[in-house]
Amino acid sequence: MKDYYQILGINRNASQEEIKKAYRKLAHKYHPDKGGDEQKFKEINEAYQVLSDSAKRVQYDRFGNVFEGGAPGGDQGFGGFRWGWGPSGGSQADFEEGPGFSFDFQDIGDIFDEFFTGDQSEHRQEAKRGRDIEVELGIPLEATLQARQEKISLSKFIACARCQGAGAEPGTKVNECFSCRGTGEVQQIKRTIFGSFTRLGTCPECAGEGMRPEKSCNVCKGEGRIKGSEDVVVLIPAGVDINQILRVEGKGDAGRKRGRAGDLYIRIQVKPHSQFQRKGDDVHATVPILFSQAALGDTVEIPTLEGTNALLDIPAGTPSGTVLKVAGKGIPHFSGIGRGNMYVKVDVKIPKRLTEEQKKLLKKLREEEM
Repeated sequence: MKDYYQILGINRNASQEEIKKAYRKLAHKYHPDKGGDEQKFKEINEAYQVLSDSAKRVQYDRFGNVFEGGAPGGDQGFGGFRWGWGPSGGSQADFEEGPGFSFDFQDIGDIFDEFFTGDQSEHRQEAKRGRDIEVELGIPLEATLQARQEKISLSKFIACARCQGAGAEPGTKVNECFSCRGTGEVQQIKRTIFGSFTRLGTCPECAGEGMRPEKSCNVCKGEGRIKGSEDVVVLIPAGVDINQILRVEGKGDAGRKRGRAGDLYIRIQVKPHSQFQRKGDDVHATVPILFSQAALGDTVEIPTLEGTNALLDIPAGTPSGTVLKVAGKGIPHFSGIGRGNMYVKVDVKIPKRLTEEQKKLLKKLREEEM
């Protein structure tokens, strides 16, 4: 006699939930389409058919066999299925149907998809979850220097104020669903060539809620949410960059019937600046200087992204196009530690109009081969 408890790796006092978990784990491991052992897979299904049925389990525990249709048999769970060859000798599989047995080959893939999709309660919660929302937010370059708050107006689903998201008309009595007895799940049985499969599915009467109001909310029609708008204040960290996405949990669409709300995703767009260009966390700018400053050297004031001036030392003999660094005047790092630098390209300006005195001085410099 086969020991169904040993086949599923459970003890004889195992609960239905433990039987179901053990079956799912083993069926996934030994499924033939996943390279598993077909014979082992059949044994697992046979064991599950018996132990998941309370009447069959009691019969098995008492007599060691399960009798169907008044006749004992060790492999009755497969409904008389047998492999054979058709009259044409082709590679088709024939089968014999036991009493009340019906089957469609196209159902097989759907059946296994249903069994390996995980906990049905999780799927119901996910179905009630609100949709995520993504928006773009344009900010000026100088706004990346420090954290700031931004208000974003959203058009989205919000919780129904009349029923507080429950979907029931206020004052209406909410009753336990008659079909599922408040569990939100009903048993569904499918018969296949591998035997009878029993699974828990979402109750069609209450859509998995387990409870049904006597009257749905007049405003949201039982959805628990309505179309509306909301102003959301979000914190934009310092150092954000173009196309960076920030997530705000729970600020997307409201969920159905108090389901979890979706999330808000903010895609940052940094607007171009007329004077400064950003490259990574560094800032680049071009500053004009006089010919005399380039030749003799000087310390000049230059504008910064903060709106204040900084001092830039120009070495003597600096040619036009030279790039000089001002440390720590770039964009703060998004990590919050340190910041980039500012790189200044000097542009030596050649005057177009000269006074007579300036011309004399330049002629003298030319005579000195300068």
